[in-house]
Amino acid sequence: MRKLLSIGLPILIVVAVVAVVLTQRHGSSAPATSTTTTKPAPHYPVAPLTGLTDVSGLSVKRPALIVKVENTPDALPQWGVDRADVVYEEIVNGGITRLAAIFNSQAPAKVGPVRSVRPTDTQIVWPLGGIFAYSGGAAYAVASIATAPVKLIDESSAGSAMFRDPTRYAPHNLYAVATGLFAFGGKPVPPPALFSYRHGTQPPVGASVASFVVPFPSFYPVTWTWDATSASWDRTLFGKADITGTGVRESPKNVVVMFVNYVNGIGTMASYANLQGSGPAAIFTGGKEIVGTWSRGSSKSDVVTYQTASGKSIEMTPGQTWVELLASGTHLSVTKPTVTK
Repeated sequence: MRKLLSIGLPILIVVAVVAVVLTQRHGSSAPATSTTTTKPAPHYPVAPLTGLTDVSGLSVKRPALIVKVENTPDALPQWGVDRADVVYEEIVNGGITRLAAIFNSQAPAKVGPVRSVRPTDTQIVWPLGGIFAYSGGAAYAVASIATAPVKLIDESSAGSAMFRDPTRYAPHNLYAVATGLFAFGGKPVPPPALFSYRHGTQPPVGASVASFVVPFPSFYPVTWTWDATSASWDRTLFGKADITGTGVRESPKNVVVMFVNYVNGIGTMASYANLQGSGPAAIFTGGKEIVGTWSRGSSKSDVVTYQTASGKSIEMTPGQTWVELLASGTHLSVTKPTVTK
């Protein structure tokens, strides 16, 4: 018995040594402990003029670009306006309306037709700075915009950033290239926010609205109709759906109506909308109308603020906003939704 034990011991030692060698060569058969590293979610900036998340990050790396856009029947279809962050609609001479389309988060390859500057534009651009693109203008209007803190680019200085479309007739055929205009630079970067926005799924507070009419002079009234599917306001101009050159319906998330005083009278050559001080406002957002006021400090660089009757800040839906500069004393025509029993 003792002999057997003495013989088996060396065998056990050899087996143990072989097992160690095999383990070192091929790895342990014991289950490995894995370590999972969780990467933090990427953080994207919020575009200052829309309140939307900007995955590209470009909105915080460039200034505001304001392009003056014609709004007559001869100008249609307009290009690029649906991709503007903010659009101002103003009354100019003759009672017609014209647009100031403000770009920051997007840069369309074709914007226009580009037309001349008006004194109201000076009031609009002061808080924004950046770049102002236009086709020219009367001496008094050019002198006015020259006082604003913007880089002025007209057809004579734009180079390849503006072009004439040979398929259309002048003066309704001048278009801007937004990327080319951004290359001229401008300050501040980024531009200041113009509105406050609701967060998440927070619903708007106000009276439900099916549609409303902004009664600009002559045949320029605009009808805005709530589209519950797209959660935006469909624009109708000259009795037709307002469709861009790329086939997109103009349909912003918000429409702000500012009742303002047009100095020197509506429709005169040198008239302009006075955006200093305060006045009534109607904000249409999320299918609701919020009645309140607009106000702007004594400094031209102050941003307009919007408040309810109780003094609370009015919050918009993130996305594009149109601002209608309607003459004081004018009344909106608002249609409520039909109640079915």
